[in-house]
Amino acid sequence: MADWRGLETDRATILAQYDLDAGGFDALDGITDFAAALCGAPISLVSIVEDVRQRFIARTGLEAEGTPRDLSFCAHAMLEDAIFIVPDARIDPRFADNALVTGAPHICFYAGAPLIDGDGVPLGALCVIDSTPRADLTLLQRQGLSILARQVTAQLHSRRRDREMTSRQLRDAEALAESNRMFRTLADTMPQLVWAARPDGYNDYFNGGWYDYIGIPPGTSEGERWVDAIHPDDKERAFDRWNRSLRTGEPYEIEYRLRHHAGGHRWTLGRARPIRDDEGQIIRWIGTCTDMHEQKMMMEEREMIAHELSHRIKNIFSVIGGLVGLSAREHPEMAAAADDLRERILSLGRAHDFVRPHSGDSGASSGHATLCGVLDQLFAPYRGKGRSRFVFSGEDIEVDDRSATPLALLFHELATNAAKYGALSAADGVVRLHVAQDGGDVRIDWREEGGPPVSPADTEGFGTRLMALSVERQLGGRMARKWRPDGLEISVWIPRRAMHRARPGKA
Repeated sequence: MADWRGLETDRATILAQYDLDAGGFDALDGITDFAAALCGAPISLVSIVEDVRQRFIARTGLEAEGTPRDLSFCAHAMLEDAIFIVPDARIDPRFADNALVTGAPHICFYAGAPLIDGDGVPLGALCVIDSTPRADLTLLQRQGLSILARQVTAQLHSRRRDREMTSRQLRDAEALAESNRMFRTLADTMPQLVWAARPDGYNDYFNGGWYDYIGIPPGTSEGERWVDAIHPDDKERAFDRWNRSLRTGEPYEIEYRLRHHAGGHRWTLGRARPIRDDEGQIIRWIGTCTDMHEQKMMMEEREMIAHELSHRIKNIFSVIGGLVGLSAREHPEMAAAADDLRERILSLGRAHDFVRPHSGDSGASSGHATLCGVLDQLFAPYRGKGRSRFVFSGEDIEVDDRSATPLALLFHELATNAAKYGALSAADGVVRLHVAQDGGDVRIDWREEGGPPVSPADTEGFGTRLMALSVERQLGGRMARKWRPDGLEISVWIPRRAMHRARPGKA
């Protein structure tokens, strides 16, 4: 193991020749994508270790552009002669207290292949990271990570400025050519479907896994013949998306059904990234296809079950409303209370119907599940002729089925009270709602105008307690009320996380 800790000045001189601040490392993103797929890891990085920090010049699965050097795993990996493995950083005394282990991204497993300059100077590492421990990489993954590290080094060498074509550069070019040959060999041994294309989109390479998966002879998918393996209903969409990526240079990603050698078609996820030269011109496309058929079928089954459950819940609202109405007819003295209860139930039903899972047909007309959308459904009975009684402004916040119920109860009570005693009881009265971010909260201001004079109630009624329960107990927020001469004003602060669940895979 070489020790460069006492030669940081020499390393800084070598690193300066790579002009890291100039950027332009997009071509390496395809390598980190490939390394992550090869090793089955959520994160892959090309890390260059500098004097006080490590810089991620290519990354997959991580937004950070670098970290302090004293937190760097790659500072250890670059000093090794082979791949540096940390099976479980949580119990490794070198890393157990590391902020990248105890906090995000919660590193457990780490594997890094050193990046060594042509002069033998360690630059950093190509690494893969997982938040769960592992014993080791497979032999194929070790070989593949080493090959990819050499390809990173070869591409970094091409960035050397103001250098003449020396014999060493020729050796680098030969090493790059050899790396490309080994890359194809590695791709042919991978279980994933791997393909490559020229800048004009002509597909000139598919690995053995592609032909085995589809069940056709090698060499019969080149050019545009790969489209023949796609389900007829998906062909036009897949071809249009590919042509758009060729025109714009943006990454290619699409789900389509691919013919399978066992018969029929299976859902796959197709992805591709462009590799660019130092001038930013696309010189290659590298792509993969990943079988996701079982996952797709499970998602469709869950959506169908969720749709059926939501439909039954909506029916329950209708049944409860009908039972309340029946009881009111049998007991006329309960009519007023029953009418109020039935209206609350129906408002919950309207809110639930708006945010419930929809099929492709119903979803097209339902719109997005947003706060303004839910309120528009709730306030439909109060719409005036020729003009709106409610004026919305500010942001439109996404909501889900969890928050829709307490929101519906809150604004149903406010609208009912406004119709009985406030702005909506007057012909020219309006309600203004403004939604805005306030730190980590969503602030909603309800302001009534043009109604009769109002004054604070002497006692706290059921409706007031219901609103407080909805905001404070169910949504974890707070509410402030102000009795103004021209109408009631209420401000509500609700944590943004309580409005809707975070989407899978989104930080």
